Amino acid sequence: MASIDRDFSAPPRVRKIRWGQVTTGGIAIAILLGLAGVVAQSQSIQWGQIPTYLVDPRILNGVVLTLQLTVGAMVFGIATGCVMAAMAISDNPVLRAISAGFVWWFRGVPLIVQIFLWFNIALFVPTLGPWDINRLITPAVAGFLALGLHEAANMSEIIRAGLKAVDNGQREAAQALGLKPLQIMRTIILPQAVRLVIPPTGNQAIGMLKASAIVSVIGMRDLLTMAQQIYSANFLVIELLFVASIWYLAITTVAQIGQHYLEKRFAPKGRGA
Repeated sequence: MASIDRDFSAPPRVRKIRWGQVTTGGIAIAILLGLAGVVAQSQSIQWGQIPTYLVDPRILNGVVLTLQLTVGAMVFGIATGCVMAAMAISDNPVLRAISAGFVWWFRGVPLIVQIFLWFNIALFVPTLGPWDINRLITPAVAGFLALGLHEAANMSEIIRAGLKAVDNGQREAAQALGLKPLQIMRTIILPQAVRLVIPPTGNQAIGMLKASAIVSVIGMRDLLTMAQQIYSANFLVIELLFVASIWYLAITTVAQIGQHYLEKRFAPKGRGA
């Protein structure tokens, strides 16, 4: 057999115990165990009711409406935000002023105030031609407009920043090659700006999903509103709030996974997400 040479002169490496990490980790585990013990000892919570209400038709209808509201407002916000971002970077001072005023108002006024304004818009504008505003602006429409316009203002700034982040030298080089403005935007500016815009847009979509719960103040039949209506009848307040929380966490988890793969898809070649 071939002999194996070993260097017995070098002392074995001993991993140093990091007492700071051990201490903080132990404290964190103790706190979690304490909280779990407090929850487990609660005799007033009927944990068995949570799985039942997770698939209750009223809750499921609320989930569907929440998703519809979120997706609709987000699509509207992105489309309107693109228009406002284009106006913000245009050479026309009137368009820039309109875009700035739009962002100033819809970003500055709290979302819940905007919801109430749209819901009560008939007090200011009772009719619009032959149409009764009370019939047009239902709770669903009021919630959609408030969320969509608020999101449009945020997306306008995100898209504007993404477009401005592309080096101006690339525009000048493309112009020197004879490319037209639309060609420059489509082939050079947008592919780079999209990579910068996707992460904050994903965050905005997740934030929109959670912000949609605010429409419960105007009686829209979203997830939180349905949970409130149910626990107002059976007094299972904590149980129904847990049900709503589980659904929100499930949807946001799926959205985060989608955002991860979308970022990976648009990442520069040779670089991971």
